[in-house]
Amino acid sequence: MESNFKPKPWTRNPHMQTIFSSLKIRATGGNPMVDCAEEIIVDGGNDVRLLGYYSVHPREIGRGLVLLIHGWEGSSDSTYIRSTGRYLFKKGYDIFRLNLRDHGNSHHLNEGLFHGVLIDETFNAARNIAHLSKDKPYHIVGFSLGGNFALRVALRHSASKIANLKHVICISPSLDPHKATVSIDEGFFVYRHYFVKKWKTSLMKKKAFFPDKYDFNEMLKLKTCMEITNAVIPQYTQFHDHREYFNNYTLLGDIFKDLSNPVTIIASEDDPVIPVDDLYSLCENNNMRLLIQRYGGHCGFLDPFPFGCWYERKIYDILESDEGDG
Repeated sequence: MESNFKPKPWTRNPHMQTIFSSLKIRATGGNPMVDCAEEIIVDGGNDVRLLGYYSVHPREIGRGLVLLIHGWEGSSDSTYIRSTGRYLFKKGYDIFRLNLRDHGNSHHLNEGLFHGVLIDETFNAARNIAHLSKDKPYHIVGFSLGGNFALRVALRHSASKIANLKHVICISPSLDPHKATVSIDEGFFVYRHYFVKKWKTSLMKKKAFFPDKYDFNEMLKLKTCMEITNAVIPQYTQFHDHREYFNNYTLLGDIFKDLSNPVTIIASEDDPVIPVDDLYSLCENNNMRLLIQRYGGHCGFLDPFPFGCWYERKIYDILESDEGDG
């Protein structure tokens, strides 16, 4: 099994790793996963519908099913999702790329607005997608905020089992969304600009489909993620302020003490968005493995730079190890 992430010195800059991880250049070339993908609407319970894309090997020869969950304001077509999916599909795994609510081309599917606490529908979707694996291993891989969702799915699995779930793998997961939001707003200006622009675009799409329900005109004038959070959350969710909201999907301390399924977290010490101290502060659990690297940025880990990806190879190593253990 490949050990640690050891990029060339000139590629170690965390911003370079982070920014290039999302550039379309990484996903150039043919993609057999995308070519055979079938659009599927997944039942999230309580009339919630989530959009996904299912890529299955012909004659059902796939070695198992991998569910990929993107990060905030990403989608099933994000570069890191397409790249990881392509890599694992070529290695023999069926792939399901799930869009969280109001991500990708799914704003019209549900009247309610997306927010980070919506774990019920994500868990229900993940459990329904598991049936596509039939009797083969099922794995979940989440990125950034999608990693936070994947971790909460793993926690719920401890009490309400998901068929054939073998392993949950998270890349640069957000554990404390308040800290992550502050990091975006106060760190390298590129990240604030990127997320504010993407969020405003998403809000405008939502308003276009539900003009009688939403009015974001004043919110679109705001400059930071925290300002928009403070405006949107009290008006369009059940939470009174950002602290109550963030606390409802913060994953710190001993929250994983009852974890019953293998979970691997891959993260870097130089992540410009997610403070690595949050990972080090987690209480130990025999089912959780932390692979914290010196370099890698946020969901980067590009080597050979910029087309190769260490975490894609590491995910495959983990899946191979699971098969050996099984």
